[in-house]
Amino acid sequence: MKKITKCIIPAAWLGTRFLPATKALPKEMFPIIDKPVMQYLVEEAVSAGCEDIIIITGRNKRAIEDHFDSNYELEEALRRDNKLESLAKVENVSKLANIYYVRQPYPLGDGDAILRAKSFINDEPFLVLFWDDLIVGEKSASAQLIEAYEQKNRPVVSIEEISQEEVSAYGILESENYEEEIIKVSNFLEKPAPWTTDSRLGVIGKYVLTPDIFQYLETVRATKKVWEIRLADAFSLMLKEKDIFALKPKGQRFDTGSKLGFLKATLYYASKIPELRAEIKNFVKKLD
Repeated sequence: MKKITKCIIPAAWLGTRFLPATKALPKEMFPIIDKPVMQYLVEEAVSAGCEDIIIITGRNKRAIEDHFDSNYELEEALRRDNKLESLAKVENVSKLANIYYVRQPYPLGDGDAILRAKSFINDEPFLVLFWDDLIVGEKSASAQLIEAYEQKNRPVVSIEEISQEEVSAYGILESENYEEEIIKVSNFLEKPAPWTTDSRLGVIGKYVLTPDIFQYLETVRATKKVWEIRLADAFSLMLKEKDIFALKPKGQRFDTGSKLGFLKATLYYASKIPELRAEIKNFVKKLD
């Protein structure tokens, strides 16, 4: 079995839920305390064994590239002022991994974004992390997904139990063995009405995929009459011929693609910093 050393991070979408802030700053670069969401994802992938990170970008995403690049002027200024702790943080960002950038010229769906990284993947399984999901636990969600893949040798998607009210906002998977830790998927439903399924397992943005996903994505592109190429459609095609599995990663999930989720993540990480913890808790209490 081939080791997973590559990760794709789609980051080409506009982030309209955070306008007007995203007019100038990519949503992936919003800081949680002093670190952008994108860096959390890259660090997660690296901690799980990935060496090559392929970020799918679009227009107005230059800040992502600048963040992971070296900054000679800044580094020299920090060195001159003997701010060695800050210097180490800045230098380490550019040394996290081999980072490559692929442009997605038009917003043609998550499947199109994945297809654009095909030439980097070759014949290897790979990790996919979407920007709007952070999961905090003893072991990273990526590491848990990779362990599940190593057991099944088939794609593994991450899931979360959601409420009935949330069903129509998620891709939903159905299964015949809900009680298993690693669930075998029987069906994918893209944002269904709540009354059309009993399942409350929502798909979230972390996957381990196998290279055969590309042939299904290309089939979707060739046969679909609409512009967008969706991973969910490729999964549905794959399920007719091969197994797909799902795992609920252990840990606390933050949906950083929503304003509330982003604020919760910020408060959570702030509460873990000793010099901020007490003040944050006191401030939140006063809000009542």
